[in-house]
Amino acid sequence: MNKAPVVPRHEERLWGHPKGLIFLAMTEMWERFSFYGMRALLVLYMVQELLLPGRIENVAGMGAYRSVVESIFGELSTQAFASQTFGLYAGFVYFTPLFGGLLADRWLGAKRVVMIGIALMTLGHFAMAFDVSFLLALLLLVLGSGCLKGNIAAQVGHLYERHEETLRSKGYAIFSTGINVGATIGPLVCGLLAQVYGWHIGFGAAGLFMLVAAVVYFTGLKYFAEDRAVAPVGESLPPLTASEWKMIALVVCVLLITMCQSFAYEQLWNVGLLWVNERVDLTIGTLTVPTPWFASEDSFASVVALPLLLVIWAWQGRRGGEPGDLAKIATGAIIMACSSAMLAIGALSAPDGKVSILFPLVAYFLSGIAFMYQWPTALALVSRRAPKKINALMMAGAYLTLFVVGVGTGYIARFYEPLGDVAFWTLQAGISATGALLVLFLGGAIKRRMDALEDLG
Repeated sequence: MNKAPVVPRHEERLWGHPKGLIFLAMTEMWERFSFYGMRALLVLYMVQELLLPGRIENVAGMGAYRSVVESIFGELSTQAFASQTFGLYAGFVYFTPLFGGLLADRWLGAKRVVMIGIALMTLGHFAMAFDVSFLLALLLLVLGSGCLKGNIAAQVGHLYERHEETLRSKGYAIFSTGINVGATIGPLVCGLLAQVYGWHIGFGAAGLFMLVAAVVYFTGLKYFAEDRAVAPVGESLPPLTASEWKMIALVVCVLLITMCQSFAYEQLWNVGLLWVNERVDLTIGTLTVPTPWFASEDSFASVVALPLLLVIWAWQGRRGGEPGDLAKIATGAIIMACSSAMLAIGALSAPDGKVSILFPLVAYFLSGIAFMYQWPTALALVSRRAPKKINALMMAGAYLTLFVVGVGTGYIARFYEPLGDVAFWTLQAGISATGALLVLFLGGAIKRRMDALEDLG
């Protein structure tokens, strides 16, 4: 009697997708809970408390750090210094994955590097609970994210075969839903704890949930695919071919286009939360809405939008008309431009008074939908198109664009006070709309060339 072949654990399926996807999505959910919970507090905490006289002196190394920052960017007000610090943190969180990807591709493999990242981020979140270790906490979080971000996203792509293009895109959409569930709950919980019990309790809660992320990841290890393209000891990977270099150039071109939307999106987490806190009437009856909750709304909108988008795309696909990757990216850029425009309209509606809460509610909901059109699509494109020899490194390269965006967003934030809020948010809308225009003019040629290079190799 013939026995059925044994299916390797990493090939086991659930609802059509590899089981490993569920554990990776859940790991990312809890990690994002921690990350976005802390991130929603960060710029408000600096402006309202940490950078004030009597508190800033408690932070180890702050004098030297501020001297370096102002030697590069010039003298900064408290708001501008907080925004620039936030921008540097948000940027370097996406710069270090380049080295994490290289470490995984060449030496340790994605699994080991992700474990290192979880440990560093856990330490960083707990260090954020103390004034003295504020800068150390940011450093640990930056290094931990570098190990985790690109590699865990690359592991999602490793679960799928090359011919599973549509399924892979949906897998990344599900993975991004894990991100957005965590990003929804994190600011709600951490924001409420910070408002009721103080900033450090909010930061400490973020550290606790990094421990949950570690448990989930270790539980799912048996369902993950084997690490790819790790060079044997003493050997190097084969050099990239001319076609592979051309494909890399095209992928980079697409990633540069996505940066237009990302500039406007990241500004909602920086100046956006300061603007809401200062300009919006946050009272609903006897309730004062915590400002970080708007960051949760952005992520909640992404979660709510996903099932509808999957249904729409499936319906379009059955009729042969599902939008391609670049068309989805352009749609996201248009929606994000509308999000920024809502804040400009809100500011215009109440030049001397408090803005209705409806304007940021609409803006942050639209930004969440825009995210789902852009970021999962960009990750799926990189995973599918990037050469296997440097796949994890290229996934890290996707996050590298957000390094430029983070630092650039911090720089642009200095113009908020001199420009005024109407002009500032109009500028953000224009930046995002530029991404859609670039796809309109260049998208067709880029896709045709990518398809031709794939056929060659």
